[in-house]
Amino acid sequence: MTGPDDPTDAPYATRIPADISRPDRILGPFTARQSAILAAAAVVVYGGWWATRPFIAPLAYAALVIPIAGAVAALALGRREGIGLDRFLAAALRQARTRKRRVHAPEGVPPLPGIVPARWAKSAGPPPAPMRMPCDGVTQGGVFDLGSDGKAAVAQCSTVNFELRSAAEQQGLSAAFARWLNSLTGPTQLLVRCHRIDLAPLVDNLQHHAAALPHPALERTARDHADFLADLALSRDLLGRQTLLIAREETPGRDLRRDTGEGRALQRLEEAARALAPAEITVTPLDSRRSAELVSAACNPDTLTQIDDRTEGGL
Repeated sequence: MTGPDDPTDAPYATRIPADISRPDRILGPFTARQSAILAAAAVVVYGGWWATRPFIAPLAYAALVIPIAGAVAALALGRREGIGLDRFLAAALRQARTRKRRVHAPEGVPPLPGIVPARWAKSAGPPPAPMRMPCDGVTQGGVFDLGSDGKAAVAQCSTVNFELRSAAEQQGLSAAFARWLNSLTGPTQLLVRCHRIDLAPLVDNLQHHAAALPHPALERTARDHADFLADLALSRDLLGRQTLLIAREETPGRDLRRDTGEGRALQRLEEAARALAPAEITVTPLDSRRSAELVSAACNPDTLTQIDDRTEGGL
């Protein structure tokens, strides 16, 4: 046993990399985008004062432009949801102007037939817009083709029960995970998604193999457990968590092969599998079928997922 002053019980601190995607500061604490917005606003304000100084007093002009300058400063320096306020407002305006009803129509949405009365067409509202998915397809290796945004490979990760480990084991797991973070060479995302679980295949499997058990008591126990799972599925909304690792590669240059990004994305998943093995995390790349099922389930949240064997801490 260890006492309260044992150094192994102290919280373990480890260095993690900074955000490599954060824009560089080129003028004090300001990025290039912020500097451009503030400089353009300063030129406009100074130009307005130069043009209006013959007939507007300086105090009156200052009272007029201070609210405008404050709004521009808030737009350039403010942040919302982790992005700049100017980009956030631009995305909000783009979303407000986008049609909310979309359908899968690569060939385009045909107009209504001429026999439809005009008042019916008017009451139906604007026609739906074709849905443009960010993914152009899934390759044979299970890599998503994102078009101009490059390629993305997805892998499923197991989980680790961190709280039940000793202090020394927690330090080892944290250090292994930190080493993987410091080895990243490209955009990487860890996604924890929640999905509904379908217990019907597991119940059918228990009922089917219960008769083959060597003792009647085991058979009764298996059938009772199958009945319990069936009642649980009927009385509860069962949810499970899936941890995904996404490695994305930028679009290669014109002088490179098109499949270079695909191979590099898969290679980064292999590197992650080797780096996370000391942290007792198993990284399993998804093939083309499972990648397509993942996109289908993301587009339809009511999709049921069959339960599978899970590692420690995965339930």
